Amino acid sequence: MTGHPVGIVATGSYVPKEEIGNEEVARRVGATEEWIERKTHIRTRRWAAPAEAASDLGARAAEDALLRAGLGPERIDYIIVSTGTGDSPQPPTACLVQDAIDARNAACFDISVACSGFVYGLELARALLQNRPEALVLLISTEVYSRFANFADRRTAVLLGDGAAAAVVGVVPEGYGITAVDLSSAGDAHDLLKIEAGGSRLPASHETVDAAAHTVSMDGRGVRQFVLEHVPPVLERLLDAAGVEAAGVDHFVPHQPNGALIQELAEASGLGGAVTHRTVEKYANVGSASVPLTLADADREGRLKKGETVVLAGFGGGMAVGACVMRWAVDA
Repeated sequence: MTGHPVGIVATGSYVPKEEIGNEEVARRVGATEEWIERKTHIRTRRWAAPAEAASDLGARAAEDALLRAGLGPERIDYIIVSTGTGDSPQPPTACLVQDAIDARNAACFDISVACSGFVYGLELARALLQNRPEALVLLISTEVYSRFANFADRRTAVLLGDGAAAAVVGVVPEGYGITAVDLSSAGDAHDLLKIEAGGSRLPASHETVDAAAHTVSMDGRGVRQFVLEHVPPVLERLLDAAGVEAAGVDHFVPHQPNGALIQELAEASGLGGAVTHRTVEKYANVGSASVPLTLADADREGRLKKGETVVLAGFGGGMAVGACVMRWAVDA
């Protein structure tokens, strides 16, 4: 990429304290614990406390990232929040996070690209920093999907969890940071994954509530087919653009839709030799927070070494795909 090298300076994360095992979910959806784990590989997930909303989780993740970066909130110039489960349609959840962490100098906005949001946010941050290389971006993905789960739809409800993750993004030394990004959308597949009501087409009504139209609905078979058909070519194109062989990828951090799909995707993409990082077993599918939450876990545990090649891949509602390759810039 031309221009200033941009990368992740620090990561942070937050998950709600309440850990929900398969026993509780099985009771709610009318399934067995064995069925849930066999189908999804998920063992636990986190659900937000009644008083917690997306901005609360996002603010905690942001504070963690700032602490790890050794920065005060006044140093942040932009806050980008990726969420599909924001506090409300307005104001932007990013503004609520700004207020919560006292990042008074930051311009704030939300993006809504479902599970691809973190990678889309990285590309937006990179573009902002080309014009202001002295600036810093706080990129946050935060989701509270437990509030949008339809427990009558067991195949979808068992997948969903809550959590948030953040990254401080800035200019990094030459030879590090983001080397290629690939963003794509397939709007003709928008019906595969959606929350149908609550917007201007279907505002809230007795009918929409009775029809559970404010909850997540998903064509699981269709989503799996989309991912295996569309994501491997995107990753091949991405690596070509970066001049990186698949065998040269050290770490693969994909979205965590369910455990059964993750390894299949890695193999289909030629990334079976990379370390494929997983958090789906303990956090379930956390939407746009899945990629950065998994990345933050790996960073926190010292599994990412400075200079190693990391591939991120988000995919989901829209349908949208976002992938990037970077040389890790954070000291272990």
